[in-house]
Amino acid sequence: MVYDTLIIGGGPAGLTAAIYASRFKLSAIVIAKDRGGLLQLVHKIENWPGEKSISGIDLMNKMIDHVKHFDVPVEDDEVVSIEKPENFIVKTKQGKEYEAKTIIVATGTQRRKLGVPGEKEFFGRGVSYCATCDAPFFKDKNVGVVGGSDASAVEALMIAEHAKKVYIIYRKAEIRAEPITKEKIANTKNIEIITNTNVTEIKGDKMVTSVMFDNGKEFPLDGLFIEIGGTPISMLVEKLGAKLNEKGEIITDDSSKTNINGLFAAGDVTDCTYKQAIVASAEAAMAAFSAFKFKMEQKS
Repeated sequence: MVYDTLIIGGGPAGLTAAIYASRFKLSAIVIAKDRGGLLQLVHKIENWPGEKSISGIDLMNKMIDHVKHFDVPVEDDEVVSIEKPENFIVKTKQGKEYEAKTIIVATGTQRRKLGVPGEKEFFGRGVSYCATCDAPFFKDKNVGVVGGSDASAVEALMIAEHAKKVYIIYRKAEIRAEPITKEKIANTKNIEIITNTNVTEIKGDKMVTSVMFDNGKEFPLDGLFIEIGGTPISMLVEKLGAKLNEKGEIITDDSSKTNINGLFAAGDVTDCTYKQAIVASAEAAMAAFSAFKFKMEQKS
């Protein structure tokens, strides 16, 4: 079978693309390494229209149910190569091969690492990249959160429900969280912000016991959550010849088109400034529409 469009990625962008592709009567398939993407790790979402407050997992489950309603197949697999002799040929880790007239890339990002001594050694022993997964293990402990974004602040709020004390450690003078999140941080008694500071080493024995700061100070902590953004997962399309910016993000126009005919991209993997689920979904809707227009143009 030759699909009208093949969607790579199962986060908000990939799932939205599937919904819109179906509504445009495109034959479509989703190949997703992780259903839900990084959004499934978010404890609480309060800026999704129509949902005053919802967990990332619950929102993703609703979106997956929506995709199933339109009978778009979702394959739990990983794409390992893309070729374009004429149509796109996609090969997966499970040894499957697919052919499609267009592709929508919605692979998102992978968690960025600090790259300091002790990070790798203490992963799972005090170092974590997922507050939703691990916060309950730090009940009545002193914990650090590295990062100054809104995502970092939201993670700190979630961890503060369990930990004795939470320190937000940020390299600049002021965290970049949304005003409403900053207000919540200010009103949470067991959260403290440490600015103009970098973590240079993570220390411990069997578990994390402290971190070193770039001012030479050793700071006692029982755990460290790292939330410093992500690296775009764009290697596959880079090999295909897609243009990337200096950050490795796929360059797209305002219709989610790349420089390769029939290849579209949406979500955090693109060069869009605002990395938000709602923005990713909006880009994906445009990508699906562009795939539909591509099909119509091929017919004419």
